[in-house]
Amino acid sequence: MRFIIVDGLDGSGKSTHAELIREKYLKKGERVILREHPSNDNPYGLKAKKALLDRGKLNKINAALYYALDVIRSVRMYHGKEENLIVVRYLMGVTYLPLPLAKLLYKIFAKILPTSPYMFFLDVKPEEALKRLSKRNEREMFENLEDLKKIRDKALQLVKGWHVINTSGTIEDVQRNIDVILEEMGP
Repeated sequence: MRFIIVDGLDGSGKSTHAELIREKYLKKGERVILREHPSNDNPYGLKAKKALLDRGKLNKINAALYYALDVIRSVRMYHGKEENLIVVRYLMGVTYLPLPLAKLLYKIFAKILPTSPYMFFLDVKPEEALKRLSKRNEREMFENLEDLKKIRDKALQLVKGWHVINTSGTIEDVQRNIDVILEEMGP
């Protein structure tokens, strides 16, 4: 099974590139499951999304907690079930928390959850992310310049061993970079 993780700031292009990866393998005749978090098919994902749309310290904690439960549920249900599992938003939900706690939880999650040679962190400058996010109708609590900067800084400290892909270029250029890594790493 090919287990592909696509993570990054809001506005970095996670959903776009996950869908392009999905299409790539479907065209090859392979089966693919694509899971995005927070998901809308279970109470954990719904509660994570609700917390992300609200404000306040308690909602930051709830967002991280329910997000983690949503990811764990997806892994238990789908890991190993198809040729390809693509997961959008996986370990970086811990960056909603203060850095010492984020580092600790990241280490724990990275030990108990499966990892992969196909772990992509889509990196974008917070200013560009905010510009992209301005086109959306709803705004999550962390979708402001100050929080995007903090989350990006924390995430870049955690993604050692990941493929960090700069997404400031065109969608086609970014996808070519991702495809090169996918092809180099396996069939």
